[in-house]
Amino acid sequence: MNIEATQEIRNLYQQFLNAWNERNARGMADHFTEDGEMIGYDGSQAFGPDEVYSHLEPIFSSFPTPPYYAKVKNVSFLSEDAVILRAIAGMIPMGKTELSPELNTHHTVVAVKKETGWFIKLFQNTPAQFHGRPELVEKFTDELKKLLPK
Repeated sequence: MNIEATQEIRNLYQQFLNAWNERNARGMADHFTEDGEMIGYDGSQAFGPDEVYSHLEPIFSSFPTPPYYAKVKNVSFLSEDAVILRAIAGMIPMGKTELSPELNTHHTVVAVKKETGWFIKLFQNTPAQFHGRPELVEKFTDELKKLLPK
C-alpha cells in the first residue's frame, strides 16, 4: 500500500500512545470504532469508546501509570481499508530511570479506515515475558533502550 496510508497508521498508533502517556482516557477511547475492542495487559476487555473510557479513567485516576516507549515493527495492509500494526513497547516506572523488562509488551492494532480517518478496531496488549528465555527478554529490552532519550 502507499506510504501516506502507512504513515497515517503510524500516526494513529503514536496518538493513541500519546494519550496513554498523558493519562488521557478520553483521548485513547476516541481512537476506537464504535464496535472496537481493547484487550489490556492483564487480559481485561473493553468494547467501544465508552467502555474503553470507563475502563481507563479509574486506572489513570488511581495509579501513576508509566509512559510507553514503543517501536513499530510492522504495518501490514489487509485491504485498502484495513491494516494490522505490530509494535513492541516498554515502560519506565515512576521513580526509576530504566525500562522494567517485566513490563515489556507486544502491541497489536487492527485499524480500519472510516470516512473521517483511521480508527482502532482492536488493540491488544500482550506481555512479552518469554518464560524461560531470558536472552529474549534482554534482546527485547535492548531494542527499546535505543529509543530512550540520552
